[in-house]
Amino acid sequence: MSDEHKQMRIDAGLVRELAELLSANELSEIEVEDGDRKIRVKRELTVAAAPVQHVVAAPQAASPAAAAPTASAADTASTPMEQAGELVRSPMVGTCYLSAEPGAPAFVGIGDTVKQGDTLLIVEAMKVMNPIVAPRAGKITQLLVANAQPVEFDQPLVVIE
Repeated sequence: MSDEHKQMRIDAGLVRELAELLSANELSEIEVEDGDRKIRVKRELTVAAAPVQHVVAAPQAASPAAAAPTASAADTASTPMEQAGELVRSPMVGTCYLSAEPGAPAFVGIGDTVKQGDTLLIVEAMKVMNPIVAPRAGKITQLLVANAQPVEFDQPLVVIE
C-alpha cells in the first residue's frame, strides 16, 4: 500500500506551474522528470483551428500598421515586397523581442542593410532567448511583428529584399 501511496503523491503546485507554462507559451504538452517520478501535462488543441486563427491574425497585425502614415505606403505594396523579398519566419512559438533588453535599440529597422547571420530579433520560448538571424544579406523592407508580441510557429516576422 505504501508503494501505491507513493505513486499517488503529486506536487499540485508544480502541476499548476506547468499548466501556466503551457498557456503562457501556447504549448500542447510539457513533461518534467525527477528520478523515477514523471509528470506530464497536456492540453487538447484543435489542429484545424490554429491555422485559421493564424491566417486571420496576420491581416489584423497589418491593419494597425496601415493606420500609420509611414507604414501605409509599405502595406499598400506589401504583396509585391513579399514576392520580391524573402520572408523570415518564426522557427517556434514564443514571444518576439526586437531588442536585446528593454530600452536598448532594436536589432534592425525598416531600411537597414543586414549581412547573412546578423541578428534580426529574438524569440523567447520557455525563458530561452533564441536569436533569429538573417538567412542572407539584404535590406529590411518590413517588420511584421511588434516588440513583446506572441508569435506562432512559421509566422512571418521580417521581409528581406
